[in-house]
Amino acid sequence: MSFLAVVLLALSMSADAFAAALGKGARLDRPGWGEALRTGAIFGGIEAVTPLIGWALGMAASRYVAAFDHWIAFGLLTVIGGKMLWDAARREEEDEKPKSHGLMVLVLTAIGTSIDALAVGVTLAIVGANIIVNALAIGAATFTMVTIGVMTGRVLGEKFGRYAEAGGGVILIAIGFKILIDHIG
Repeated sequence: MSFLAVVLLALSMSADAFAAALGKGARLDRPGWGEALRTGAIFGGIEAVTPLIGWALGMAASRYVAAFDHWIAFGLLTVIGGKMLWDAARREEEDEKPKSHGLMVLVLTAIGTSIDALAVGVTLAIVGANIIVNALAIGAATFTMVTIGVMTGRVLGEKFGRYAEAGGGVILIAIGFKILIDHIG
């Protein structure tokens, strides 16, 4: 994968966490850097681990699907991207208003926003991408985006979060098309 593809993948994987962070920041009374960094670290760590798990699962199955792996990658990325677009379009205001910022709530929210990274990890195994580079990029992007999201959530509010998630979905679908075109053409 090119550097640009890794960056775009990392940013798209962090879009839903960014949307959640905007909501968290909007619910807090002027969050400080400590809360933002704590939230970013929890989300970034979980978001970095989930593609590793998906990659391990994908590696176990890759030799059986080598002839049509690009179609699988295209399908997975298109479905994940489409789901992100769907969620962004259907999101209601209350979905982004967490009631608590306790550790367990943050961990569960981070896991919920990182399920797509698990599926992307499977895709990365199928296309033979460097999982360490991608997982670190996804984790770092998520840490950064969530930290920024918490700090700016009170200013931007929750309405911007749906646009970030929709943008991430479009980027994933575009990466899926690029993989397909590279293997067919």
